Amino acid sequence: GKLFHEAVRSSALQDFAADLLSGISPTKEAEIEFNSEDQRLFQVKGGSLKDQTGSQIGALVVINDITRIRQLEDVRRDFVANVSHEVKTPITAIKGSVETLLEGAIKNPEDADRFLRIIAKHADRLNALVEDILSLSSVEDTDAPERLTLNECKLRELIDTAASLCREKADARSIKLEVDCPETLSVKVDRPLLEQAVVNLIDNAIKYSNENAKVELKGWTDALGRTSISVRDFGMGIPKEHLPRLFERFYRVDKARSRKLGGTGLGLAIVKHIVQTHNGSVNVDSSLGKGSVFTITLP
Repeated sequence: GKLFHEAVRSSALQDFAADLLSGISPTKEAEIEFNSEDQRLFQVKGGSLKDQTGSQIGALVVINDITRIRQLEDVRRDFVANVSHEVKTPITAIKGSVETLLEGAIKNPEDADRFLRIIAKHADRLNALVEDILSLSSVEDTDAPERLTLNECKLRELIDTAASLCREKADARSIKLEVDCPETLSVKVDRPLLEQAVVNLIDNAIKYSNENAKVELKGWTDALGRTSISVRDFGMGIPKEHLPRLFERFYRVDKARSRKLGGTGLGLAIVKHIVQTHNGSVNVDSSLGKGSVFTITLP
């Protein structure tokens, strides 16, 4: 019951239709941004409509919302660019060290030892990156609840196992891991996957804590029957502007510090995928200078 220009608040789309109706273009195709609150992108195709005598009686416009497709293409492109960058850095360091050794540094025991340590360090970094990429790929392959192997297990045992896997790193920095979870609390989950998610959160908490600090691990059930696991550190905290993007692949708050601590930038993305596969959610609350708390909530 409205004129086209009243119903569609897009000058680009109005011009598109006008060209079809005027006969300038019998067929037309374009990508048009629509300035709504969430900035949509449309693929628009159109053609003139004619009656049996060949007279134009209107135009047909078909609109497909390709916003999500374009976002996924951008994510893929960013992922490839980031992987390339992350891989290139250690390879450059390894290559440079090997060339220096071949040019004579290998004859000096001190130089040889230093450059071999550099090679070993960057080889470990490459290995960690490949393992995280494979892990992310594996989680995405089972990115549907029906593909999970769900078994009943004690949540306390799951958290204790994850903590024990991180104990060596924690001890090296004199960080105490404190567990608070009822012994009787049971959950039906894919235990290896959820354990990995908790390990990633504890590992991050240890990395970003000060020495002689503590990391608190808690498990509980709320009144609605949802089970939650939280990992709290008392480190530097995260600025609020970074929180919305924290679970993106390769997103780092402090790139230099993250690389120095051996982070690949994929740990939290893996956590998010594992939790989503369980139909759960993960969120973060943080205050600068006071620390962060990551909470996994399962239905």
